[in-house]
Amino acid sequence: MEETDPVINGTGTLDVVGLIESLKLKETSDSALILDRYPPYSPFYGVMGVVFSSVLTSVGASYGTAVSGTGIAATAVMRPELVMKSIIPVIMAGIIAIYGLVVSVLLSGELAPSIKYSLPTGYVHLAAGLSVGFAGLAAGYAVGEVGDVGVRHIAQQPRLFIGMILILIFAEVLGLYGLIIGIYLYTVNIK
Repeated sequence: MEETDPVINGTGTLDVVGLIESLKLKETSDSALILDRYPPYSPFYGVMGVVFSSVLTSVGASYGTAVSGTGIAATAVMRPELVMKSIIPVIMAGIIAIYGLVVSVLLSGELAPSIKYSLPTGYVHLAAGLSVGFAGLAAGYAVGEVGDVGVRHIAQQPRLFIGMILILIFAEVLGLYGLIIGIYLYTVNIK
């Protein structure tokens, strides 16, 4: 038995119904919609969210540690008994990196192959990583600058210690805001 062309019917004329069925437009549109929502590159955005959250908060924490450390070294020359009291800005700078680590672990737990990881989810995870990353970068900068100047001046006037601690707490809260936004975006369900 000879296979007939679905476009040309038995009389030699054009079969419009056969042409439409042969194009399989419904299947093509469904697969195109799936490919639009779950493209092969969608996990890239989630991975970049993980990278930005951990790298930017670590840069902020390292800057805060380095700048505060120079202030501690300068203070130790004049008043070596204040070294342990002056270590607080370094500890607070290190906490900022933990914020990024928390969001990175949460986001990396959601990563999946592109068939299960939608593009909007990737965008939201990228936004979560960027929010905690840039907030941690800013907080690390603030903690470093306040810690450096604060520990240098505490060597001259010890009563400034409480004021320095309060300002450090306010600087640390900037990173905490980014952590809260990052966790909130992580919990958004847009699948």
